[in-house]
Amino acid sequence: MREREIQVLSDDPGALPLVPRRHPGRWLAAAVVALLLASLLLTLASTETLQWDVVGDYLFSADVLKGVRNTILMTILCMVLGMALGTMIAVMRLSPNPVLSGVASLYQWFFRGTPTLVQLIFWFNLSSIFPAFFLKVGSVTLVDIDTNQAMTPLVAAILGLGLNFGAYYSEVVRAGILSVDEGQSDAAAAFGLSRYQTLRHIVLPQAMRVIIPPTGNELIGMLKWTSLASIVGYTELLRSVGNVYNVTYQVIPLLIVAALWYLFLTTVLTIGQYFLEKRFARGSTRSVVQSPYARLWRRLKGRAVTPA
Repeated sequence: MREREIQVLSDDPGALPLVPRRHPGRWLAAAVVALLLASLLLTLASTETLQWDVVGDYLFSADVLKGVRNTILMTILCMVLGMALGTMIAVMRLSPNPVLSGVASLYQWFFRGTPTLVQLIFWFNLSSIFPAFFLKVGSVTLVDIDTNQAMTPLVAAILGLGLNFGAYYSEVVRAGILSVDEGQSDAAAAFGLSRYQTLRHIVLPQAMRVIIPPTGNELIGMLKWTSLASIVGYTELLRSVGNVYNVTYQVIPLLIVAALWYLFLTTVLTIGQYFLEKRFARGSTRSVVQSPYARLWRRLKGRAVTPA
């Protein structure tokens, strides 16, 4: 009887039971990684010298929250300045005009070739070179700015980080523009669109799918580069926790506080990057590769996870 049932099943392939393929190696590797991770977390939680009670006391203190606000503010301002400059420099690099292309290349060469820390110190000490900026028309002075008063730590940090960010971001935009097929520009020219209209309505919307991933990476880098602003006296997150541990001498717990805030802000930016990628990937043949945060979000929403 048993042999007869097997014969019937073999004659009907549709009736054969589907058995998923086993992957014992994957499960073994996952178990080892989970054990190592659990051991690491247990070690961190049980290490008394990390002083987690102190971390909890200062995590939402007024001084630390002020540093977090200043870090977010500086990140946004540097990003706006850098993205505007970077887009303009990228377009200039691709211009057929040799003067515009040469100036854009010189800008990239200088700001990518000098350390960011040197640029910050230079801008903060600009008054030693130019004590004042003034504009005269005849005998009438229209603008008279004292450089020492105008170049505050925030302004110096925005100029130093924003101009540096713009040099790197310009290559991101240029790569995105070059990724769009030249036939798109030819078709737009055939319909009578100007170079500006073609760039704005045809090329850049298609290039955004390529531009956004490295932009998110640069933005996260900018968030962490804001810690360099402490060298010019700006009270961002790292300097704010430094002011605290210089008084309490609890260096490690306060550095953990700063690290936790940086990790939180980076996570928020990563999630925002995922949704931007998803939006600009609409209509493309390639689907967005989902990050662990995206898969967790889909699980929370009760949707099935699409395999990467």
